[in-house]
Amino acid sequence: MSSPGTRFPEPASTPDLRGLLLDYLDFFRGVVATKLDGLTEADLTGSRVPSGWTPSGLVHHLVNVERRWLEWGFLAEPLEDPWRDAAPDGGWITLDRSTDELRAMLSDAGARPRAIVEAHQLTDVARVGGRFSDRATAPQLHWILLHVLQEYARHTGHLDIARELVDGTTGEEG
Repeated sequence: MSSPGTRFPEPASTPDLRGLLLDYLDFFRGVVATKLDGLTEADLTGSRVPSGWTPSGLVHHLVNVERRWLEWGFLAEPLEDPWRDAAPDGGWITLDRSTDELRAMLSDAGARPRAIVEAHQLTDVARVGGRFSDRATAPQLHWILLHVLQEYARHTGHLDIARELVDGTTGEEG
């Protein structure tokens, strides 16, 4: 996971698209982790937006997005509860966890997906039997990575807004 001060991967030519996509995911995980720093328990578990999501719920969601798309989706591994980030009312689950625990969740979330991606070609197609019921709907790994990346980018922006509402902090570094 990237650390505070890690810069956004600048555009450049590379023969290693897999490495570049993994670097972007690490970068966004790091930005999310950095945005948690300095938030109180009330800030982590309280909502600043009408939809009611919380910073801890957003972290829980992102961790489960990776698990859902790469373990259950791409590998078709059985997951007891692939949608464990959804509350019974359709909202997001809020976790009562410290910043350090949430940061650890993000760090752990990146280890398994990295191993999965490094063991496969980007053009490999997701296995049937998990998220995908037939070959016609099963996407290639690069599509799954781009989807997970857009989830992180989108929700990092949401967290940036929430953080700005808490204390005025904006940007990738805080």
